[in-house]
Order: sequence, then C-alpha cells, then structure tokens
Amino acid sequence: MTIHSDSPAGDLARLRIDRDAAPRRRWVLWAFLLFVCASAAAAYPKARAYIAQRRAPDVDVARVTQVVSAQGGSADLPVLVASGYVVARHSSDVGVKTGGRLARIQFEEGTRVRRGEVIAELEHADIEAQLEASRRAVAEADAQLAQAAAARDEDVRNLERQRQLMKDGITTTASLTGAESAAAVSAARVKSAEAAIASARARVKVAEEALENTNVRAPFNGVVIKKRAEVGETVSPFGVQGQASREGGAIATIADLGELEVQTEVSENGVAKLTPAMPAEVKLQAYQDQVYRGRLRQIFPSADRAKAIVEVRVTILNPDEHVKPEMTASVTFQEKRAAAAGPASDLGTTPNAPVILVPKRAVAEQAGKSTVWVVTNGTVARRPVTLGAERIDQVEVKSGVVPGEMVILNPPQGLTDGGVVRVKGS
Repeated sequence: MTIHSDSPAGDLARLRIDRDAAPRRRWVLWAFLLFVCASAAAAYPKARAYIAQRRAPDVDVARVTQVVSAQGGSADLPVLVASGYVVARHSSDVGVKTGGRLARIQFEEGTRVRRGEVIAELEHADIEAQLEASRRAVAEADAQLAQAAAARDEDVRNLERQRQLMKDGITTTASLTGAESAAAVSAARVKSAEAAIASARARVKVAEEALENTNVRAPFNGVVIKKRAEVGETVSPFGVQGQASREGGAIATIADLGELEVQTEVSENGVAKLTPAMPAEVKLQAYQDQVYRGRLRQIFPSADRAKAIVEVRVTILNPDEHVKPEMTASVTFQEKRAAAAGPASDLGTTPNAPVILVPKRAVAEQAGKSTVWVVTNGTVARRPVTLGAERIDQVEVKSGVVPGEMVILNPPQGLTDGGVVRVKGS
C-alpha cells in the first residue's frame, strides 16, 4: 500500500491502495532453507559412505573355484606343478656314413617313414664301377682256380704213374722225385687260387657295403620333423662348412610321434614328492582347454648342482594331432585321492564330484576355527569353513562358500562383519 500526500496534514480522501505494487515473499527464504536442509540430509549418507570407503583397507581377493574332472583329466590331488617341453622319446638325427653329394631325397617335413626305408641316396657311380671290377676279379680268380685244379689233377696222375713204374723198376728215382715236386707245386697253386677267390669276394663285399653306405635308411618307424639338406648338397659324417656342428652331417631328424613325453625340471626340494609311475595331467600352452593323461616315466639319476634341479620325463598316454614336439607344456603331478586323504566318503565327495577350492592365503584361524572373509559389493562378511585336503597352494572347502564368491587374501587385522573394504584393481 502506498500513501501519497501533498501537505503535512494530508487528506484522508486522497488515501488509496496501490494494487500494482509487488507483494513481499518471505516464504521463499524459508523454502530455500528447507531445501538446503533436505539436500544435506540426503547427501549425508553418501558422504559418510564415501568417507568410509576412503578409509577402508585395500585388499587382494580371489574367487572361489570349482574343479570338475575334465575330459581326459581327473580330480586326484595335485602335489606339484612343473613346466617343460614336449619331446619324442625316440628321436634321431639321421646322417650319412660316408661323404658325398646328395643325388636323391625321398622325404619332406611330415613324411612318414618305415624302418629300413631308403630316404636319400648319394652319388655312387664310382662305387658301382669298383663293385663291377671286383665281381670281374672274382670271375677271373674262378678261372685261375679251375686251371690250377686241372694242372694239379694232371700232376697227381703223373705222380701215381711214376710210383708204379718205380715199383716195376722201369723209371728212375729222379723222375719220381720230379713228379712229386710238380704235384706239390700244383697243390700250392690251387690253394693260392682259392685264396685269391676269397680275397676277390671280400673286395666285392667291401664294394657292396660302400654302395649300401650311399643309401640313408630310416632307423625306426616315425615322421620326419626336420629336413636338413637338399639334393646337390655335399654332406659328410662330420659335417661340412656352413652346417651346424651339432648336426654332425645329419640330413633329417626323425621322431616316433607315437611315444611323446614332456621333458621338465623339478627342484631338488620337490623330487621327494614324486613316485615311480605317478599319474599326472598335461596341458599344452597352445590348447589350455585340452587335458592329457600322463605318467611319470623317469627321474634322472643325477641332478644339476648349478641349478639345483633334477630332470624328469612324463609320458603322454593319449596324445593326438595337436601334440607336437617342442611345444610348451605344464605338468601337474597328482596323488590318488584315496591314498592322500582317505576314502572318498571321508571327504564327502565321490571320485567324480566337483571340488571347491580356495587359496590357502584366504584361510584365517580365529578361536581355533578356520574362517574366510567374503567380499560382496565392497562389504565383508566372516564365514566359518570346513576344510578338506590341500592342493599345492589351494585347499578344498567342504562347506561355507560357493563357487564364484570373492574371498580376501591375507586378511588384514581389524576386519569386522559388515565392514567396508576396497578391492585392489577395481
């Protein structure tokens, strides 16, 4: 309301209400204060949660896993894990017995060969000529032997006549002596001819062996996994310039892919856990989902003192076309469940039942009981668990957790049920 007055006395008749003036809005201030209070009340829990989150300890977590016997695998207790390479139990660098130039090669990588099969030949025209000459020498020696035998027979008959004439007094002693000497010489010539034949035949055998040595034969049934020479190259049993010294004149590497094994190394501390014919699982780095059955074949009788390791060979019992020499593989040595942890009924599982595992670092002892801390949406809860057999760095859990849950590794001091934690890396 506005009052207009032209004089100190004023005129009540001139008083009026100004309806165009803006009204006062004191309620706006109260509404603003109410909004601020409501916003603060709404933000308080979030701010409190944020502060609690910032103060929460950082923890490492791992998921509870479930192991199911895979195709070709088992659920036996693992006791040791080692890595190595796939090798053929029978493998040979096949080379030549004599030096020469390769005239023919009958293999490539992947060619299957049979024991005794000729896989390559050296040039051998000179050796064939020597063999032919040796055979001719045998024929010549045979002819000389026939002549010597005929001469001997004639001298023997002449000796018999001289002896008869000597009895009759017709011949002289000198004639008889001459006949005896001639017969003896003829007999010696026959022996010389026989020796010449044996010598010629021996030279034939030498030439035949030399010719055979120009052939390179497969030492056993297998597959050529590496070709080391080509037609026209000069090779030697001791290698030639430009050829790796370790190859020693080899022209091919043949392996029996029917017997493959993993060559691995185990620390001296772990050898005591291994037993002869111990079962194992083999996984190739290239095919992680495929599990192969294995068996410990050999623990080498000596150790490497520089590395403190012992070499071990594990036979792959069911190899397929995926398994190739020189592939990287891991071996999990296993102990039979019944032998390691009693009957299956004591474990509460059957031989093929799934097994729940948690890392050993996740288990804590509180008041004599085994517990783990489970993380759910940043909040922790303590769970008592019943443990089973140990598996390397893990332990079986019979009850208390389910697969997929996250458990805290190396739980820090001060954790409480319902407390907040921060998972590292999240």
